[in-house]
Amino acid sequence: MITNLHAETISVEETASVEEANHLYAEKKYIEAAAMYEEILDTQGSSPELYYNLGNAYFRLNELGKSILNYERALRLSPGFADAKFNLEFANQQVVDNIVLSDSFFLKRWVSAIIKFYTTNTWFIIAAVFFILALPSLLIFIFGRNKLMRKSFFYIGFVFILISALSVLFAKIQMDHLLDHDEGIIMTGAVVVKGSPDQSGTELFQLHEGTKVAVESELGEWYEIKLANGSIGWIEIKHVEKI
Repeated sequence: MITNLHAETISVEETASVEEANHLYAEKKYIEAAAMYEEILDTQGSSPELYYNLGNAYFRLNELGKSILNYERALRLSPGFADAKFNLEFANQQVVDNIVLSDSFFLKRWVSAIIKFYTTNTWFIIAAVFFILALPSLLIFIFGRNKLMRKSFFYIGFVFILISALSVLFAKIQMDHLLDHDEGIIMTGAVVVKGSPDQSGTELFQLHEGTKVAVESELGEWYEIKLANGSIGWIEIKHVEKI
């Protein structure tokens, strides 16, 4: 069930605006609520809670594409946002297209899930903590007199350094993912994917509102897109909105 609203209080002005939008939502005035959330995002900056609220409003309006788009945006800013994850999964169940993941994409998604488990800042904190923990271990390895102890602390220090390095890598990937806009959501009820960036191109398959695609390249008014099952084709830019 999509019922919860989350509001963030950054300033008095924003708090009042968000409370008014939340009130409109509670009154089931979803069109007005969505418009106000959009205005707040445009004028006062973004937050995962605002994108989440906007996604809820669009879901109530049966605008599946916009709903999924905003849940995705909420999760980009806050990967651990449990309510947004739940609502995104719920909304994705309404999508017509049932894309079967390829083996390579499944592995990529598994790794991505690990990286997205924490925010960029949290990964950097983890990296710093394990780096600090590694220093005493390395000092014992260098200056210790007991051979067995030196060997043990060498491996302990190595593991801590490895965890620290991986955490920095994950933070970098998370940051790049936040800044990149190489994924999008189909916003049109149904659209034909072409074999070339042209209206006369071969019709390959059809996609429906709410389906997530990877944007591989852009040519004129067309995006080259790739699906989770590995399928590739061209679609007009007007049918896709980037996350």
